[in-house]
Amino acid sequence: MATMKLGSKPEIFVLEDLTWRSTTELESDVVVEVGEMSFYLHKFPLLSRSGVLQRMISEYQPPAGGGGGGMCTLQLDDIPGGAKAFELAAKFCYDVKIELNALNVVCLRCAAEYLRMTDDYAEGNLITQAESFLADVLANWKDSIKALETCEGVLPTAEDLHLVSRCITALASRACNSDAAAPLVRNAGVVVDKDALWNGIRSGDTASAAAAAASGMDWWYEDVSFLSLPMFKRLIQAMEAKGMRAESIAGAIMFYAGRFLPGLKRDTSFSNALASYGADGAGGGGAGGMSSRNITPRAASVSAPSEGDQRYFLEEIVALLPTKKGVASTKFLLGMLRKAMLLHASPLCRENLERRIGAQLEDASLDDLLVPNLGYHVETLYDIDCVQRILDYFMSSTDGIGTGYTSPALAEDGGGSLGIPQGGTPSSSLSPITMVAKLMDGFLAEVAPDTNLKLPKFQALAAVVPDYARPVDDGIYRATDIYLKSHPWLSESEREQLCRLLNCQKLSLEACTHAAQNERLPLRVVVQVLFFEQLRLRTSIAGWFFVSDNAAGGDGARPHSGGGIVPKGAAAIAGSAQAEADDSDVEGDAPEGKETMTDVKARVSELEKECKSMKQEIRRLGKPRRSWSLLPKKCGFGAKVQQAQTAMSGK
Repeated sequence: MATMKLGSKPEIFVLEDLTWRSTTELESDVVVEVGEMSFYLHKFPLLSRSGVLQRMISEYQPPAGGGGGGMCTLQLDDIPGGAKAFELAAKFCYDVKIELNALNVVCLRCAAEYLRMTDDYAEGNLITQAESFLADVLANWKDSIKALETCEGVLPTAEDLHLVSRCITALASRACNSDAAAPLVRNAGVVVDKDALWNGIRSGDTASAAAAAASGMDWWYEDVSFLSLPMFKRLIQAMEAKGMRAESIAGAIMFYAGRFLPGLKRDTSFSNALASYGADGAGGGGAGGMSSRNITPRAASVSAPSEGDQRYFLEEIVALLPTKKGVASTKFLLGMLRKAMLLHASPLCRENLERRIGAQLEDASLDDLLVPNLGYHVETLYDIDCVQRILDYFMSSTDGIGTGYTSPALAEDGGGSLGIPQGGTPSSSLSPITMVAKLMDGFLAEVAPDTNLKLPKFQALAAVVPDYARPVDDGIYRATDIYLKSHPWLSESEREQLCRLLNCQKLSLEACTHAAQNERLPLRVVVQVLFFEQLRLRTSIAGWFFVSDNAAGGDGARPHSGGGIVPKGAAAIAGSAQAEADDSDVEGDAPEGKETMTDVKARVSELEKECKSMKQEIRRLGKPRRSWSLLPKKCGFGAKVQQAQTAMSGK
């Protein structure tokens, strides 16, 4: 900390209770009262330095009756900085040694202005000395922060003297210069913990927050977090005006909000958050008599802010966040949304948060998306309506330009029902919307056990994500099955209506095996599952037959690896047939190869007969629930049924 020493004489004042007295032999002839503190001084040192004291002493009229013993008594209750600032000013008048530093220079400068201690009365007066030292203070980051903090106690004099704006300008300039010099850290270079998963959905801080920490650009976050909200807002606005990156500004705001608002992080349970909310709400009376607009995090550590203080703070922070997408982590925004609901913030504030979250929903984690229902009419444990609004905002923001969204028409032209372009991958065209689809499947599975969750609300939320956004429907099938198990009173028509969310063609083998024996599913769905699994099996066998036929004939010609005419799902079988054909060519055993082809044809014929028999049995079924247990055996599922049922049930 920078310091400046003034004066040359030793200390001549002593403090007795609330009274300062001079130890010199001369008797005091003036008393200056500042609040509860009294200073017994001499007229001459004061007259030679202060224009205000000179005027007050010359205009002083002793009270009638001769009281006070002829002493000149002056009242200075409104001096900026109070008794502490006047003590330093009085010592300066007596040329007593004092030390200026970043913690007292602002108050002393304001007191000198109030006392009119200019060079008109003495060369090198207190105003000149304080201004000279202020230049050194503002050249140092830490000292500038301390000086700005002390401005709070001497407003509005510090504003009139432009001390606040000078401190803010100095801080903003230094931070912006450092920000411009630092390299921009890309999210791709951040290591993300792949083990931090819940229900198959990644959880944890977003890459942008980790990148900010890795870049070293957060060195000033903690320093500015001790400022009051008005000062912090002015500093952030000054940084924006000087061109600081939105990522750095958002990082500072998130750090600042984290210090002030309890319960933003999800590492504590919801019950703990409610307990802290109750303690805050019951605190009342603000933070030690301070108004809501002047509460600092440092003050909050001494006295918990009231609910109204926190609500005002949250709304101001939300309005202060940069509008650029992705600069504020989705985890932070969801934490702010939970806090906004807890504090009953304004609808505009909550809508602002929901829109921001919806614009970057693909970065959300499942645990943060589970927003507790804090409405006045609580039906479900989690706020389903809020999540649906967020999802609607996401779908409306995906315009095909910067989010990776692909419309159904483009999906059909480019790559079939999944919207994957020819020769492309799902991540190249459907990365955000596919991630959101997976996220919503996990969310539906978490809220499905809630018995108060109505069927229309569950369906409406599941139907927002289009079918082509899900490469595999195992997630939505699992959520649907959990909902059916938790709501056994649903009628047959309601179960059929719910199962329309499923695309049986996109279920994995394990999911199909589980669904084939799932008594909670409607009969129509089970028939569809068996039909598509039979079709998939026949397609695989046909691909096997085609590849084996090419491998056995035509001068030992082999099919081109990865040929486009081999149906999907037949790659493994085709590879096996190719290996057998290779072995036959090496050993020169052509008759054995022909016998293998005969066996394949015989198996296909047997399967066709079994399918016909199965269709006839379906027509004769009178009690579908008991009879359907025979069908998986005829479809060739075998011993995998029990294993798949255990894997898909998740129980």
